[in-house]
Order: sequence, then structure tokens, then C-alpha cells
Amino acid sequence: MSTTAPDRTTPAASPRPPGAHARGTRFLLLLAVFVCAACGLVYELALTALGSYLIGNSVMQTSVVISVMVFAMGIGSLAAKPLQRRAVGAFALVEILLALVGGLSVLILYVAFAWLRLYMPAMVVVSFVVGLLVGAEIPLLMTLLQRIRRQEAGSAVADMFAADYVGALVGGLCFPLLLLPAFGQLRGALVVGAVNAVAGVVVVLWIFRRETRPMVRNGLLAGAAGVLAVLAAVYVLADDIEVTARQQLYRDPIVHAETTPYQDIVVTRSTAFTGEPDTRLFLNGDLQFSSVDEYRYHEALVHPALSGKRSSVLILGGGDALALREVLRYDDVDTVTLVDLDPAMTRLARTFTPLLDLNDHALSDPRVTVVHADAFNWLRDATGRYDTVIVDFPDPDTAALAKLYSVEFYHLMGRVLTPDSRVMVQGGSPFFAPKSYWSIDATIREAGYATTPYQVDVPSFGNWGFVLATPGTGGPPPALRLAAGTPPLRFLDDDVLAAATVFPVDRRPQDVRASTLMDPAVLEYTRHEWRNY
Repeated sequence: MSTTAPDRTTPAASPRPPGAHARGTRFLLLLAVFVCAACGLVYELALTALGSYLIGNSVMQTSVVISVMVFAMGIGSLAAKPLQRRAVGAFALVEILLALVGGLSVLILYVAFAWLRLYMPAMVVVSFVVGLLVGAEIPLLMTLLQRIRRQEAGSAVADMFAADYVGALVGGLCFPLLLLPAFGQLRGALVVGAVNAVAGVVVVLWIFRRETRPMVRNGLLAGAAGVLAVLAAVYVLADDIEVTARQQLYRDPIVHAETTPYQDIVVTRSTAFTGEPDTRLFLNGDLQFSSVDEYRYHEALVHPALSGKRSSVLILGGGDALALREVLRYDDVDTVTLVDLDPAMTRLARTFTPLLDLNDHALSDPRVTVVHADAFNWLRDATGRYDTVIVDFPDPDTAALAKLYSVEFYHLMGRVLTPDSRVMVQGGSPFFAPKSYWSIDATIREAGYATTPYQVDVPSFGNWGFVLATPGTGGPPPALRLAAGTPPLRFLDDDVLAAATVFPVDRRPQDVRASTLMDPAVLEYTRHEWRNY
């Protein structure tokens, strides 16, 4: 079948659009290729990012989305072969459908996750449909490009793919740098869908307006207008839709929610069984604390570490400032550096009244310096020395978090320690995730530290573990104790700490691997153990 045959929607096709200069027309069509490629890559990135927020396991999400989309693109390319004789109308229809499905893709998957609990099947279906439509674009665009001016196959392919690949680059950069910060995931996909509809339908129909019958052209333009109207309506209702869908995921009323380039932040508030307000923070759906019992967690995390020297303290993570609150209760702490990746989290801790009430305005203390950076990269360039380091990261259930529980990370941490420094690491649950917990302990020891593992009960979490460490493997394990002059505590005392080092038979050390960047064993253990809870 010849790719230069006339479009069946025209009485008689001409080799180039009448009234348009071939070079300018080719540039306009290649510009449409550029924009469509950018939109296609944004859809792909939006699907992988949403899966990472909702499900975790970013490697799996990325692998499934990319593999399904690439497979579907091949199917779409083959499916487009019979449509080449009607390339103008077929391409416009493909772009209408792609703008609709791609623009609504985030909403569809969020609804599938929140209400239907069918996220993975829905993700596969949406990825396949988007990939199918993206795959159909190139053969049809190649046909249209050859109609404007015939070229050797190699030259035509070079022009086409140059525009396509550069568009993909721009789309890939715009997604994290522009779309997510400015619009968020849901609205960002809707905006891209609208751009896709305009670039793919209006531009192409305008270029080939004299080759397309008025009835067909008007029908396609009406279809594009309908899609734009749907996307605009969803854009206006996006906040209500997102709030309603998100609320399905949480037991208590949501009082704050935002999606940042790094994570999904949700705060809920209700009345606990004690009659006290229960404020809960969730990051990517995982509970970080409940105001009813967070003091248990933070007292166990902070005060044993501060039983040594504590003039200068480093907190890695802990953007909610609750660990910082406990550190600042010591008058002889001179400086505290808090390193947290997400400025939205620390901004919330500075301005959101329920968090301010909990952290006692800790971030406003003049002794505190806040740094927004990836802790791993920050440690590579850090030059200061700290008496105490408190590591308060979420559990290592993603590749990005697993690197913060690696041998290499604890080696980097050694650069900011003095020989007498004490390090505290939250280690997850020795009961629910024993391999993960003991892998963290093994990793810290592999990096050259002496460790003292211990565990306490936090009702909102259940049994929870920590690892106290000091640099150097030759000496005895660090003593688990409270400092003389420790401020009054609600949960912790020396008797509780003495009992905390005793693990029941079913929580004692296991034969597990240390975790490294190249072998993130803790990620494997965490995913396997927590998936049943």
C-alpha cells in the first residue's frame, strides 16, 4: 500500500497544501511532532510518579508502565498501517482519543485506587491504551510529512525522530520542573491533554484543511472541542474530586493535603478514644505519627542519643520538627542542623496550627538551621562535626529511601562524626518486619559502628525498633541510658530502657544481609514483610 495515496476524506489530494509554503508547513508539522512527543512522555512520567506515590516500589511501577507502553506502541504502529490512506482524519482522531485518555489518566487511576482497589489492572490498561495511541502517531505523521515534500526514507525518518526525541526531552524536563510544582499531578495531566488536543488536531487539520472534507473537518474539530470541554470541566472540579477520592483512603477527616515533587502529604484530625484531638501525618499513605502517642516514639528516638555530648546536633529527616522539639528541651544544645528533602514539609511544620501545637514552634528557635537537600548528597559535601546525629527517615520501602539505609550512607555519615559521637537510627518494627530491622542493624555494623538495638511499644505503630550506634567496632556497644538532667519525660525512664534491649524469642537477631547501594537488601526485606499488613 502506498503511503502517498490520497486521503479518502478528500475529493482529490494535492502533493502539498495549497496556499502554504512547503518549508514553513513542514516546520509546523514537525512542531506538532515535537509537542505530541513531549505530551506522550509526560503521560508516561505521570503514571510512574502516581504509582510511586500510591503504591511505592518505584522500580516496579516504572518497569510495568514503560514495558507495557513500549509493547503497546509497537501494536499501535502496526494498527496504523491500514489508516495511512486516511492519514489526516486518522491522526486527528488518534490525538483526540490520546488527549482524552492521557489527560484523564491520573484521575482514572486515582479513582481506581481509592474506590475500586484495582490500581494495578487499571494502570496496565491505561498504559496500554496510551501506548497504543502514541505508537499510532509516528506512521501517520510520517505519511503526512511525505505529503508535504517527498524525501528519501532515511532523511524523513531523521527529521521525524529528531523532533520526536527533542520533544521527549522537553516533556521529561517540564514534568518535574514545571507541571508538578505549578499544577500538581491531576491538573498537570489535564493541561497536557489540552495541549495535546490543540497541537495534534487543530494544527494538523489547519495544515491539511483543503484536503479534508468540511463535514469530516468540522466533526473532528467538534470532537477536539468536546475533549477540551471535558478536560476544562475536570480541571475546575479537580480539587473536589481529589479531596473526595483521597478521603476514601483515610479513616479520619483530612484537614490538609498536598502533593509535592517529592511526596504526598496528608494530615487527618479526629477525636481519639481518650477524648483528645488525634492529629495524624501520612507521607505517601504511610502513617508517620499520631499525636496521641507520638511522644513515645520521639522520646525513644531522641533522649538516649543525647546522653553523651550534645553541643551540636544533626537531624536527618524529621521535617515535622517533633524530634527537633525534644532536642531543643536541652539548654546546653548550642546548634541543631535539620536536613529534610521537602521544603513543603518544613513549611507545613512552621505554619500549620495542629503541627505547631505539637512541635512547640521548634523551627523558629534561633539555634536551628534548616537545610532542604537530599541527605545522601548533603553528607558528601558536609564539613561540620556533630556530637549527636538522629536519623528519622520513613521506612525504606522505595529505592530512594533504601539508599539512606545503606552501608555507603553510614560511611558518609562517619565524616561528620567525632570519635565520641552517638548516632540514633529509627529501624522500623522488629515484630512486623524483623528482617528489615535486623538488616538495618547489620548495615550499620558493616559500616564500622558498634550498635545497641532496642525496641519499645508505640500503640499507633505497634512494636517499634531503634538502633543506637557509635563509630568504631572495637569498643563495647553504646550504653542505652538517659543523661543526668534529662527533662521530664512522659514515657521513657531508665527501667524502660533496660527492658527495651531485651528482645523476645520471636524478635531476636536473624541471619540477614547488610544493605548496600548495589544490593539494597533492606528494600527487598521491607517490601516482602510489610505487604501483608
